[in-house]
Amino acid sequence: MEHIGAAALPIIIGLILLFGFFQGVDVFDAFVSGAKEGIATSFGILPTLIGLIVAVSMVRASGLLELVCSLAEPAAKAAGVSSQLLPLALLRPISGSGSSAYTLSLLQAFGPDSETGKIASVLASSTETTFYAITVYFGACQCKKLLYTVPAALLGDMAAVVFSVLTVKFLG
Repeated sequence: MEHIGAAALPIIIGLILLFGFFQGVDVFDAFVSGAKEGIATSFGILPTLIGLIVAVSMVRASGLLELVCSLAEPAAKAAGVSSQLLPLALLRPISGSGSSAYTLSLLQAFGPDSETGKIASVLASSTETTFYAITVYFGACQCKKLLYTVPAALLGDMAAVVFSVLTVKFLG
């Protein structure tokens, strides 16, 4: 079975080459053209990505994350949820690597079978790094109108937090 997985990529590439040959497409020129566009797009969104990375670093270093978590702690306790999950819920839309590291620390501290570990796992896998995705996709198309995108995306993240808790509490 492992041999099939190892052969999948060469088979797919071969099929693409055959399809291009039969369609009369110069596959190599199409590849080079696509690579040029990809590099141009990468350089186009680089300043925005650097700005996002700096902003994430500032939020983490300034203590703003801890302040917001301490303000939300009473609501978490009232809902019967570990306040240790608050940094994950706040960090996930901003930083994928930071939230992954924090999820791992929660799993190590509480265990994967604990309620906190289960909620952290569901939350980490059901949310998106919202601001990174917005930066990449909107930056690539040079779109600057985010009036509805950011609130809708953050509402989706908030719904993911609520439903992660409810899912684990009722099904876990």
